[in-house]
Amino acid sequence: MQKLSRSTCSYSLLVLITIVTILSPSFLSTKNIFNILRQTSVNGIIAAGMTFVILTGGIDLSVGSILAISGAVCASLLASGQNIIIAVLAALIIGAMVGFLNGFIITKGKLQPFIATLATMTILRGLTLVYTDGKPITLGSGDLAIKFGQIGGGKIFGIPTPALIMILVFAICAFVLKNTQMGRYTYALGSNEEATKLSGLNTDKIKIAVYTISGILASVAGIIITSRLFSAQPTAGDGYELDAIADVVLGGTSLTGGKGKITGTIIGALIIGVLSNALNILDVSSYYQMMVKGAVILVAVLLDRKSK
Repeated sequence: MQKLSRSTCSYSLLVLITIVTILSPSFLSTKNIFNILRQTSVNGIIAAGMTFVILTGGIDLSVGSILAISGAVCASLLASGQNIIIAVLAALIIGAMVGFLNGFIITKGKLQPFIATLATMTILRGLTLVYTDGKPITLGSGDLAIKFGQIGGGKIFGIPTPALIMILVFAICAFVLKNTQMGRYTYALGSNEEATKLSGLNTDKIKIAVYTISGILASVAGIIITSRLFSAQPTAGDGYELDAIADVVLGGTSLTGGKGKITGTIIGALIIGVLSNALNILDVSSYYQMMVKGAVILVAVLLDRKSK
């Protein structure tokens, strides 16, 4: 069933690309392909972390808010003249801390992941607005800002840097899930938590680890989008958690956990990316775009339920 789901997802992507190419021949231009990869990178990276969480049967609604607060802290440090490495590390540490906190609350506080991460999502969104005073934090136009801007807007060998970062993230996540104990424990926890406990594994540590991974990758996305815009927006990342969940589910990962692969998430992210790009090319109103994305998510969830 899992292989069938991934195959269906792949075919859906190919059909979507074919239809859009017929409607707009310029869709397959090199410039537009790179544009899709650049646009997909942020949600794709968040979705990679979300894959770990959903594989354990959890959910992380706080990723958009982690992106916002991480980006804001990173931008404020850079605006004050701090070194790029320090600013980036600070953002990553914030993501790791919030992810760890999510996992700790869920495991030790015995809260449902939906409730716990909904609470941190709201708290962090408010914290970001307080930290930024509700205003964007701009990086300016100095040498430091220009160098930092290469992360989100630069190219390496002609390929957008964010796309390369996304590919690297997916490669590392795929390796971890397939070839390490952490990956095997993640699948085991999602398949049967009680059996995993009885086998002697510390399920609390596994959960905390996957939420920490999710938080770190949300911060990576925050760094990229801050770099691309040369500023940190207090509303950055709003709704990104839904796109990330859609990417994961479209890729064939079960919402109840235990089944799915990072390769499926890549395809799911590309489907959302291609769909968004196609709707823009076809000059479809943003209002209708929201409706289409919502319908895609609904269909994906229904198919996931039907497969069980």
